[in-house]
Amino acid sequence: MFHLKSKWLALLGGALLATVSAIAQDSGPLVDLLVKKGLVTDQEAEELRADLTRDASAGIISTISGGKSTAGLSITGRLQVQYAGFGTSIDGAAAKPVSTEHFLLRRIYLGVKADLGKGWSSSLNYDFASASFDIATISWRQSDQLILDIGFRKAPIGLEEWDTSSGSLKAIERSPATRYFVESNNGRRLGAGSYRTGVFLGGTQNGFFYNVAVTNPERDEFSSLTGNSDPGVQAAGTAANNNLAYWGNAGYKGTFGEGKSYRFGASIGDLPDQGGLVLGKGDNLTVYSIYGVVTAGAFDLEAEYFTSNNQHGVSAIRDAKAKAYWIQPAYFLTDKLEAVVRYSYVDSDGRGVNISDGTRSSPSGGTMDKMSEWYFGGNYLFRGNDVKFQLGYIHAESKDTVTGAAAKAKTDGVRSQMQVNF
Repeated sequence: MFHLKSKWLALLGGALLATVSAIAQDSGPLVDLLVKKGLVTDQEAEELRADLTRDASAGIISTISGGKSTAGLSITGRLQVQYAGFGTSIDGAAAKPVSTEHFLLRRIYLGVKADLGKGWSSSLNYDFASASFDIATISWRQSDQLILDIGFRKAPIGLEEWDTSSGSLKAIERSPATRYFVESNNGRRLGAGSYRTGVFLGGTQNGFFYNVAVTNPERDEFSSLTGNSDPGVQAAGTAANNNLAYWGNAGYKGTFGEGKSYRFGASIGDLPDQGGLVLGKGDNLTVYSIYGVVTAGAFDLEAEYFTSNNQHGVSAIRDAKAKAYWIQPAYFLTDKLEAVVRYSYVDSDGRGVNISDGTRSSPSGGTMDKMSEWYFGGNYLFRGNDVKFQLGYIHAESKDTVTGAAAKAKTDGVRSQMQVNF
């Protein structure tokens, strides 16, 4: 009898949670409207959606949570289904690389956020598509001016990486500029951003915002060591990563009329011993970015510039000062249809960049010194960012070998994505 009751209680709890999720999801279009009007940022919209879900669920928490102090519990998720079709050609090559034509599950997020009262909370988000974590933090909120996160999340650098949720990207994937600077070091990319384990502090007051962090230097979102030797979240330090990294991000945001807003900021990442060609050999890496966003009604303009100082990033006798930028105008043609254009440029300063480093899913174009990418696309928002379809055409080029010889590679293709948030 007790076992039967437990089953019915579990079913009831599941039904209640489903109802709560539906209530919170109905707020999606309103939240998206606030973003469109420039009243909140994409990241603030994500947090607002989670808060609405939490508040709606407060009445049933005591029946399904094992924690006596749990005052609220929310369940969130994101499913992104993509198609990628790309072909690459290399000048002078006898044959083209094998093209990409594939459907894939880009992200399968399932997350839980618990409100423990008196400013304490905890968030866990896992990506089943890549067997990796997106966030795993214990948080204490003293006020809007002081929020402390301990655990695992993205390092606070850049606009497109730190301040824009993957569910709010207008061009489906992040730009080659962002990817070259923040994604894992593969001998070309810098690996100076994205997911880190450490201590994070941030807040906002009267338009001013800041975020600082002390973290492990390596990107480490995977559940355990992977086949390509990327470290897992349980990995201990080694000779290659036994120094801490330091991050800072600050700026100002405000409005200048109805439906008009702006946001400007700058960020820095200092990674001792993480530069050079071989990590852990005493070469330091520092990266910088400045960025801005202006929204006026249906029009949105975003841009970001990166630069770096990588000791011995090219060779034992030559440093690398890679730089990159991207600019992205977007315009809502109707209340549901949005047109997007983005241009991105990367100059590796002799370290090297492959088209596949910047344009996700594209075939390799060989190691070159510079690359650029054009993106032309459209987004149809059935239910705001909660249910949307995206389609884009991409043209990318890389040129000049790292030795200075003239060379060129080109990639052309399409990427589409269907997304659901809940």
